[in-house]
Amino acid sequence: MKKFLFALIPFLSACAGEPPQNIGVREGRLTACPESPNCVSSFESDEEHGIDPLAASLDQIEQVLVGLEEANIVSASDNYLYTEFTSSLMGYVDDVEFLHDQNTGITHLRSASRLGYSDMGANRNRIERIRELLR
Repeated sequence: MKKFLFALIPFLSACAGEPPQNIGVREGRLTACPESPNCVSSFESDEEHGIDPLAASLDQIEQVLVGLEEANIVSASDNYLYTEFTSSLMGYVDDVEFLHDQNTGITHLRSASRLGYSDMGANRNRIERIRELLR
């Protein structure tokens, strides 16, 4: 049994993937989603990738994230928050960004899988769960 578990370690760590180099704020926006259906963003308008921004401050969002076991806040600034979410079963890592617009009081977001093509709605479901926890 121990040999089996040790054999799985390299596989599971490979599920994490490398952190993306193209995320962050550029020209006041978060990076666009790729064509694959494993990303949602409040800056996207198509049905597959588009999602409503959050009516919350970064402090409120951070309070919710701290309570989520799968969330790891990587960096934060006055208007930007970057978090990694790790799935408990396979160790897949998704990158979730929040960009607060002080003029409108809303927070834009982007949630994307590092690996694979389809996420079976995991990124959209995560954001909707956060939205519900903010209420």
